[in-house]
Amino acid sequence: MIDDRAGNGIAWRLNLNKRELMVRVFSRILSAMLMAGCVASLAGCAGSVAPEIKRLPERVELSGRFYRGDAYQSGPQVLASMLSQQGIVITPGLLEKPLHLPGGEAQLQQNMQNLAREYGMVVYPLDSNLTALLTQVAAGYSVMVRFTEGSAMWAEPRYAILAGYNRQKQTVLLRAGMDRRELMSFSAFESAFKDAGGWAVLIQNPTQIPAQVDQQRWLKAANDLAQAGQEQAAAKAKKALAAH
Repeated sequence: MIDDRAGNGIAWRLNLNKRELMVRVFSRILSAMLMAGCVASLAGCAGSVAPEIKRLPERVELSGRFYRGDAYQSGPQVLASMLSQQGIVITPGLLEKPLHLPGGEAQLQQNMQNLAREYGMVVYPLDSNLTALLTQVAAGYSVMVRFTEGSAMWAEPRYAILAGYNRQKQTVLLRAGMDRRELMSFSAFESAFKDAGGWAVLIQNPTQIPAQVDQQRWLKAANDLAQAGQEQAAAKAKKALAAH
């Protein structure tokens, strides 16, 4: 009986050792798989960033006045914020009537551009890609954008100020609605931006030449400014381009 018990004990310990060995092997395999997945994921994320973005500063956050508010897709709030950053004394409430609000929501995008020109600002359209937008932010210029916010069940367009980004974390910083620091991943923002039409503009003082300026686009923006009755401002914009 003693020998049987001893034999059983030895067999039990051998089985236990086998189980422990199997658990350790499985754990190591699982850890290796998880590590490989993480590395692949990071490599995929890093590879998704355009080379031009990789050459920009790692992190930028611009300052400037921001008016919170959700009314009228945040259009008056964002436009008032952009004009205030150019030294114009204005509030969102003062913009509602010239923007034909309420009632003129369908023409809001065009009306905001027209009104910005009436204040002597150059409205400079940007290409519909993240590189073009972040290039301007890195140069110190806030970008006015339109994006879709919400879910698959309910979503609506909204205007915002693109005021920063973090290249390492691959996030953009928006000032939108009631949120002064709304963070979105590059991919989520690009999707929401394109879903709303890919519309983005700079609202610039005539002497502020955008980064990597498209001369023909700037001259057209200056001509649009002249047609809005701001001939002197348009002349300044053309002069600034010639001296650039």
